[in-house]
Amino acid sequence: MEPLYEEYLANRGTIVKPYYWLSFSLDCSNCPYHIRTGEEARVPYTEFYQIFGFPYGPVYPQTKHLTFYELKTSSGSLVQKGHASSCTGNNTHPESMLFEMNGYFDSAVHNNNTIRHIILYSNNSPCNEANHCCIGKMYNFLITYPDVTVSIYFSQLYHTEPEFPASAWNREALRSLASLWPRVTLSPISGGIWYSLLNNFVSGVSGSTVFQPILTGRALADRHNAYEINAITGVKPYFTDVLPQTEENQNIRAQVALESYLNNKIIPGQSLQVTNGQPQPNLTPDLKVPVVFVLVPFRDLPPIHVGQSPHKPSYIVRHLNMPQMSFQETKDLRSPPMGMPVDGVEITEQFARSKEVDEKKKKKKGKK
Repeated sequence: MEPLYEEYLANRGTIVKPYYWLSFSLDCSNCPYHIRTGEEARVPYTEFYQIFGFPYGPVYPQTKHLTFYELKTSSGSLVQKGHASSCTGNNTHPESMLFEMNGYFDSAVHNNNTIRHIILYSNNSPCNEANHCCIGKMYNFLITYPDVTVSIYFSQLYHTEPEFPASAWNREALRSLASLWPRVTLSPISGGIWYSLLNNFVSGVSGSTVFQPILTGRALADRHNAYEINAITGVKPYFTDVLPQTEENQNIRAQVALESYLNNKIIPGQSLQVTNGQPQPNLTPDLKVPVVFVLVPFRDLPPIHVGQSPHKPSYIVRHLNMPQMSFQETKDLRSPPMGMPVDGVEITEQFARSKEVDEKKKKKKGKK
């Protein structure tokens, strides 16, 4: 195997050229060392917030791609941690670099047969657009290494909305990748995973920052991501919802903010307004107000499954526990629309026969 990359020893890990011909570029601040391992993989807190949108919520517009990763054994022991950043000069995504044939992951697994599980934590879900083919490369990697499983966590979906020309292609590719479940899982970053990222991949973080509450804007985005990836793939994601669910008013507040998030892609500091034909009380939550704090142990990750080499499926979509509907949707289902009369009728066999006899009598009278 002739590797595409070059790796150099650094003070706290290694730095890697994902393509050996890369050189320093004024067009890309990370060139040429886009892959960093060990403690070299840590990024400043400000960069983590700007790219991943934690703790306030998504930051728009977002042009950078960053993927943290962990390589683990079948027992869960860590072999290596690192990160890969996108190259703006060559327009290359992190997943494309990592899963390239003869690339870094290909070489790592080829030379270390104890690696059985790869965990990715990305600010964007993987795409399959023509310039990147991230999902296609991941698919080929999984076929080459049938004993390896992959868990993908993301902070926002990438180009899956209808306004993006490649959205249909990306959604179909995500469905195809999710069809490899349980070897592959696609889930939003949520709950305790945020704190694990702060602890393992972010530098200059104090104890109070590591355990700060997840704020409403971030929690709403995580919930939206869980709903959307379920709707796209038909597979229920691993997701920890930290929003309060107990009181009706809290559900209304969450619904208001979520609807505004979907319509306007809210950012911290934006005001939200909802009208239903008449003035509404101010139900808008402050996105910087912490929700009920729930720290979920990172050991609650889904189990690692290792199966036989699968043939590439044409389409397998598993529907597992469809996502919960919003508070307003469930409320609408419980009561009929105003002004619409509703009659309850119990249909029995005797009722059906008597109805049939009445219809025959009416026909006979019509003939006379």
